Amino acid sequence: MHNELKNFILNGISACKVLVVGDVMLDKYYFGEVTRISPEAPVPINHVTKVKETLGGAANVAHNLSLLGCKTSLISQIGRENHGDVFLKKLNKCGVDGSKILRADKPTTTKIRVISGHQQMLRLDFEDTKEIDGDDAEIFLRNVFEEIENVDAVIISDYGKGICTEDVCSKIIRQCRRTKKIVTVDPKGDDWSKYHDANFITPNLKELNAILPKKISNADDEVEKSARHVIDEFNLDGLVVTRSAEGLTLVQGENVSHIRAHAQEVFDVSGAGDTVIAVFTLALAGGIDSAKAAYLANVAAGVVVAKVGTYAVSNDELLAALEKS
Repeated sequence: MHNELKNFILNGISACKVLVVGDVMLDKYYFGEVTRISPEAPVPINHVTKVKETLGGAANVAHNLSLLGCKTSLISQIGRENHGDVFLKKLNKCGVDGSKILRADKPTTTKIRVISGHQQMLRLDFEDTKEIDGDDAEIFLRNVFEEIENVDAVIISDYGKGICTEDVCSKIIRQCRRTKKIVTVDPKGDDWSKYHDANFITPNLKELNAILPKKISNADDEVEKSARHVIDEFNLDGLVVTRSAEGLTLVQGENVSHIRAHAQEVFDVSGAGDTVIAVFTLALAGGIDSAKAAYLANVAAGVVVAKVGTYAVSNDELLAALEKS
């Protein structure tokens, strides 16, 4: 298995084309030190020494794919303001095709974090979660349908910010099925009916519990049983459940794979789900079977959770992690 996956990383990824559709974000970090209290109000003054901007949400999925060498396109909606300009510049820098991204009179979803040492002091959110509709939705879907013709797989990355409506998701999945393109979903919320007929959905345990009548623990048998119920209910090919320290579980048909976590230390799980769906879908697009694709995705997640903040794994890092696994 390792030889096949190693060959895919070295030679197969560059031949793959994947489209990411969903809610995008700009993550901004202001790092500094607090040494005194403000004379204006009883609040700490953070002397900013470093500023970092990263791509979040569906854009982090696209960043993961592009950094690994996959030909990647992203379709979403952002604002016309400075945050939108910064977002597009960063997207272009990472080699992702964002030419079909719509711009609208709404804020680009942006999360600004103020950090002192290793402690987050404050977060500011700029967003408008109104669902895309009318002419915007029509143009959006037309752009997506045009791009589906050019790719091997489509990832729907739902962060609940208004892009992944029931109409948008169902039409994209239907078109992917009609054209025999792989379609995977990173879900959000307690209603997965809009993901009906997708190939795979990749929830974490919390997201899976959100749609179950009774919550389950992080145990192999409970996860497997619940996954089979969800697969039947939404007519899926399979389910990939990310389970933090327990790794991940793939259920497809009669087959089940419980793949244990590879990270030596877990610093930050943010963005790990983005990495899992990116690498899993990329491997499927490259002709790797689902069990091996899930294994590779788990290896990649092990790299990401050992980092602080949203992080995209590189080709070399994935190869090195695979050789150690």
